[in-house]
Amino acid sequence: MMKKLFAVLLVVFTTATYAQNHAVNLKKAAQLLEAGKNVVLLNNALSIVPLTDIKSASIASVHFNYNQHAVFDSIANKYHVVAGFDADTVQYMKGFIELHDMLKFYNTVLIELSASTRFTPLLQSFIADLENGRTVVLVMAGNGKNLAQFDKVKSPVIWYKNDTNDGASVAAQLVFGGVAASNRLDNNYSGIFTKGAGFVTQKTRLGYSVPESVFVNSDLLENVDSILNAGIATHAAPAAVVLMAKDGQVIFSKAYGKHTYNGNDITKPDDIFDMASVTKVTATVPSVMRLYEKKLIALDDPISKYVAVTRNIPDKRDQQIKEALLHEAGYTPYIKFYEQLKPTDLSADSSAVYPTKVADHYYLRANYFNEVMWPVTLRSKVDTRGKFVYSDISMYMMKEVVEEVTHQKLNDYVLNEFYLPLGMQATGFLPRNRFNRSRIVPTTENDNWFRNMLVQGYVNDPGSAMAGGVEGHAGLFANANDMAIFYQMLLNQGSYGGQKYFDAATVNLFTSRQSKTSQRGLGYDRLNEKQLSETYPSQQAFGHSGYTGTYVWVDPKYNMVYICLTNRVYPDDGKTYGKSKVNIRAEVLDVFYKAVLKSAGQSFLK
Repeated sequence: MMKKLFAVLLVVFTTATYAQNHAVNLKKAAQLLEAGKNVVLLNNALSIVPLTDIKSASIASVHFNYNQHAVFDSIANKYHVVAGFDADTVQYMKGFIELHDMLKFYNTVLIELSASTRFTPLLQSFIADLENGRTVVLVMAGNGKNLAQFDKVKSPVIWYKNDTNDGASVAAQLVFGGVAASNRLDNNYSGIFTKGAGFVTQKTRLGYSVPESVFVNSDLLENVDSILNAGIATHAAPAAVVLMAKDGQVIFSKAYGKHTYNGNDITKPDDIFDMASVTKVTATVPSVMRLYEKKLIALDDPISKYVAVTRNIPDKRDQQIKEALLHEAGYTPYIKFYEQLKPTDLSADSSAVYPTKVADHYYLRANYFNEVMWPVTLRSKVDTRGKFVYSDISMYMMKEVVEEVTHQKLNDYVLNEFYLPLGMQATGFLPRNRFNRSRIVPTTENDNWFRNMLVQGYVNDPGSAMAGGVEGHAGLFANANDMAIFYQMLLNQGSYGGQKYFDAATVNLFTSRQSKTSQRGLGYDRLNEKQLSETYPSQQAFGHSGYTGTYVWVDPKYNMVYICLTNRVYPDDGKTYGKSKVNIRAEVLDVFYKAVLKSAGQSFLK
């Protein structure tokens, strides 16, 4: 009887969370290292592996008696959305025809096989059929004698001897460039696959392993759990996800708590958070970097060159783009736009008159930004020019510059220029238009500004919410893995996944100190001299925090990326429970730095 084929549309996103135990993880690191030594890449003359242009890829993973498919698909889904199909070679021709048609929406097919796969002529015909018009990558575990079945295959073949979870993990990472290929066949297996055959590739994306794989002792990270547990217990935040990448490897990725203090939704590593001001450096500033690099704008250009309405405003006609990025343009720090609201501006029902959704069952009237918020912004005072005064208004201005030059909305521009090409699956503005509400961590139960209701999947910042959820200073939502990808790209000086997003000189310019009055780079925050003398980061470190409890940090000296996402303002920004004394973001980063420094110079693996 034919086994019914089915698509697994939701695959477990996370790698197994390894124990924070040096002995356990040392063994795991050794196993992964051994697995890496046994994986061979064949038939890759066209350099299909690692997959490079994944923005336009639609990827299916088809399992033929492949026992490690859960691990393989879990890892693959960290790089791109991959739909899993469970198949069986003990089928009639009709079964392969049905499977072929089920794959019609996928231009890239990963086929996983093992020693227990039935290598029938029908299977070979099916693979040959898929190779016409699709990118196909074969992954095979087990006895090398089965390689002879693929002598006529044109597609890349990834083979490893030991059919283990570690082998599946390494193979999946190899497909996307999370690990490099360098091994050769140790024997003659067919007329095509002979001893010494094998292709060499470079590591181009993040890999996934354990701390010991980059010579960090897991025992030194045991305090992370206690910090998070104490933070949750004292209401620093109900939910948190912490991620650490070192030397291009994600070595710690763990979720804590629940979405709300009294709820049942357990936090997961791929949950989506309101990034708040991290929007500035993950959306607006990178857009400015791209336009600067293309010579479409200059840092010394006055903002009024692009935002025409400011040309007739004496205190806003001369500010330069560079001044806005440094927060030295003199703009007021923050405008309480919600204080301008009238009862007639809001409605519980959507209509042409009230189209802007600011929360569930809550809508703002049309053109409110243009008719109220923008005029208020243009009338705001400018009285601190030349001094560092952190200002959201600077990023309102930068958004206008980006949209004027690109002729695109900011959210569309960054999605297509950065997030999708990088493989960032959950990052973008207006997440409720793309994702199920259950994936998005609530930010507040009562924002105490104008909504006074649960805010879940709508930006917490009132100004951004009233502007339609897309602004230069806030509105971006993301998960930890996506943030690790983006900031690894910056740590790589603009390159990731075999593609270049920025020149190294551009990354260095924007992330290095560019101010005489503060420590800041162009948009990116850095540590001041006092902080540098008291703590571990180097003078090259940069990043940014977000009001909702988010934090991204990159330190080139230690080749590390740190991501901490929390919803610290839940339920009402400290009014119910008060302010916790546990600073989750800073204390966990301190643990990571100490672990890296204490482990320096040690070599656990032979």
